Amino acid sequence: MEFRIDSSVLTDAVAWAARVLPARSPVPVLGGLLLDAADGRLRVSGLDYEASARIEVEADTVRDGRALVLGRRLLDICKVLPKGPVECAVEGARLSVTGGDARFGLSLLPLDDYPAQPELPAFRGVVDTDAFAAAVGQVAVAAGRDDSLPVLTGIRLALDGTTMTLAATDRYRYAVRTLEWKPEGEEPGDGGGADVVVPARRLTEIARSLTSAGPVRLALDGGSIGFESEGTRTTTRLLDGRLPRHDKLFSLGEHAVAATERAPLVEAVKRVAVVAEGDSPVQLAFAGDTVQLQAGYEDDVASQRLPALLEGAESMTVAFNPGYLLDALGSFDTDSVRIHLLGPGQRALITDREHGVHQHLLMSVKPLV
Repeated sequence: MEFRIDSSVLTDAVAWAARVLPARSPVPVLGGLLLDAADGRLRVSGLDYEASARIEVEADTVRDGRALVLGRRLLDICKVLPKGPVECAVEGARLSVTGGDARFGLSLLPLDDYPAQPELPAFRGVVDTDAFAAAVGQVAVAAGRDDSLPVLTGIRLALDGTTMTLAATDRYRYAVRTLEWKPEGEEPGDGGGADVVVPARRLTEIARSLTSAGPVRLALDGGSIGFESEGTRTTTRLLDGRLPRHDKLFSLGEHAVAATERAPLVEAVKRVAVVAEGDSPVQLAFAGDTVQLQAGYEDDVASQRLPALLEGAESMTVAFNPGYLLDALGSFDTDSVRIHLLGPGQRALITDREHGVHQHLLMSVKPLV
């Protein structure tokens, strides 16, 4: 195998495929990246037991062939290569990488021991990558971090007609985002429904990597999900189980609604929270056309007043974990938000507008005395 390629193109391709490599593995070849050069193209592939990634880029292929090398070592080399053309060739039992006056040699791993790349599941439809990446980021903040409850570390992906719903919860908060997508191979009105849970970390990485790749095709079966765009494809295994349904939780019945500007509220929460000890709450006291933020106890206190319009009640005082509140507010990209309030210690729902496509549920806590 021998090929020539620009150093920046090689680095980007190796970095993209190396995302799925395990940090540690009892199987050495799973730390490898497979380089496959043929017909003016270089294919770089990586996998572990949970995910796979493959990318194809243009290259001047002098001699077709394949080589398996340690992926993270190759990535480290790519990062320090001089800018400009790079020559890569298999020489005996190693891969040589030459750029400018720099030359590196990498030991080859045994190709016979390397597993085959998993096939993509059946294609289900197409979604805009920018909208998808934004939606994943908006719900991922609510995903759990406790691996003892694996399903809560995932993001629910549900397909119903032309609507895709993404949702995540760690039991203390619940984020939901809907967006449009285009089913493939279905009759009008029949989008081929699905309801699965995808590891949040994997889905976040995938969404970020696809943001500049144009429309992406979604592939799905009972055990894995895949995404394919021009020159790239990736798969990951699904999590077992289901997330609790959000329908009843988000149905608040009679409640008050406070509307306020998002950015000033974020800054005010950050400001008053500097006196909060640990997870002690930030209190929001709504009344008429203002909200008074307060945090701290005894002599160490902070407060700030902001404009806010409360409807459905003369006044309402609630309090939130400041970290959870900032995560929720930071996941919105609108100028203003609406906070739907049942009362102290009860559910509160933040939306981008009255019936928004993005909703984030928080449990309020006991207000400050």
